[in-house]
Amino acid sequence: MPLHSSAMVDVVSTEPPRAHVRIAYLGPVSPHWEVYGDYGDRLLVDEFRNRILARLVLLPRDDPQFRRNRERVMRDGERENITIEWDLGLADGDT
Repeated sequence: MPLHSSAMVDVVSTEPPRAHVRIAYLGPVSPHWEVYGDYGDRLLVDEFRNRILARLVLLPRDDPQFRRNRERVMRDGERENITIEWDLGLADGDT
């Protein structure tokens, strides 16, 4: 009888990304964020943009909740095979 491990295995996708989005911080005055679709299916990018903005719309980049929601956005992108680029308006290395 084969032994089974209960450890989770990370599966790396070898498929090319379905889309790419850039998420830009606009500043401390609402709206704080804009999402730009660089390539990919327009409907896919629009639906993803709506989910991103629902998580980030009222959060400035320095809010502790932003870090948690940023991780959620990154996981959503991985699930959808969408690459994400963040422009937080900080000097290089401070992202």
